Amino acid sequence: MNGTNSPRTGLVGLGAMGAHMARNLHRAALLAGVWNRTTARATALAAETGCAAPASLAELAGLCNVVVLCVSADEDLLACIDALLPGAHPGLVVVDCSTVSADTAREAARRLAAVGAGFLDAPVSGGVEGARDARLAIMVGGTPENFATAQPALAAMGATVRHLGPTGFGQATKATNQIMCAGIIQAVAEAMAFAKAEGLPLPEVIDTLGKGAGSSWYFVNRAPNMVANLYPAGFRVQLHAKDLRICQAMAARHGVQLPVVDTTLAQYAELVAQGHADDDISSLFVLKDALFRE
Repeated sequence: MNGTNSPRTGLVGLGAMGAHMARNLHRAALLAGVWNRTTARATALAAETGCAAPASLAELAGLCNVVVLCVSADEDLLACIDALLPGAHPGLVVVDCSTVSADTAREAARRLAAVGAGFLDAPVSGGVEGARDARLAIMVGGTPENFATAQPALAAMGATVRHLGPTGFGQATKATNQIMCAGIIQAVAEAMAFAKAEGLPLPEVIDTLGKGAGSSWYFVNRAPNMVANLYPAGFRVQLHAKDLRICQAMAARHGVQLPVVDTTLAQYAELVAQGHADDDISSLFVLKDALFRE
């Protein structure tokens, strides 16, 4: 299945990001097995790639020396860790690509260390497109030894893979990223609502400003959603809200409030109330556009 120096890798969580990440592991001849809460997804991907689809996470752990997790929330991560533990073994490294709190990452590492297994918090950025194209930015916390074990799998999924320090540093870096995303999507949505109100030709505005100093990944890739008033899930509102609540709690430990985070969370609550919980965060344009029609 793999070369002798290549990690036999399993992937848990075949959602919008995870399915693409699994396919990229398969292309790198690293994928040994997959598991998903909805069994049909794992069975289908196993049939597509020829990997195993074990019935339990413990079985998957027994097949692998690296297991990548891509789940939604802190409680999901810890539940998966507990389910993996009966099959965990010394030398196994669990790589969590979810976005959770740094404290949850440290707790996951503690539980695995009790059975001799390792852990990396390795949250990702780059959206569904980055996952599909193996262009993710992956920010990693954990020991250098565990990072070395997992590095081939990480390289198969991302274009920028950076070991930043001990357990928790990956998640703290991702929290930094999520604050930036909040500010950028606020600015892009507000600017596009302004441009629309001014009657500007929006596709031409995007093409022109996308090459200027104010451009960003979100502007180039998500402003077209705003023009079309269609918000297919790349980064769901409810998931970014979950991440921003983590940022809020981390800042609170320093005795600090973050205005961009607080404002964005309040506006996301409005979007959820309007039925946009599973839409992309570019749906923030709905609220900004409404300002010009009040």
